[in-house]
Amino acid sequence: MSFFGLNNARNGLNNGIKNSIDGINNAICGINNAICGINNAIYGINKAIYGIDNSLYCIGNAINSLQNSINEITGIRNTINSQISFENHPLCVFTIKLRVLTN
Repeated sequence: MSFFGLNNARNGLNNGIKNSIDGINNAICGINNAICGINNAIYGINKAIYGIDNSLYCIGNAINSLQNSINEITGIRNTINSQISFENHPLCVFTIKLRVLTN
């Protein structure tokens, strides 16, 4: 009987050790999966930041383009204003004189 008892104890010990090792391996796998999840989250955050950075760059380019257009329009307006003097234009002078006469 003692042989069977010893054998059972040995089998129980072996099973306990095997189950402990399996538990440790499962815990290690869980930790690795958690690390992978964290890495994936960091990767996703980096991609989001990169996307936001690109969007801001595009917005900056659009603002610069708009400013250039405004500057160009202002330059055209200034050119027109400097080349056309309505006060000395014959039709305007005639209209101004006509208004003075009619008033």
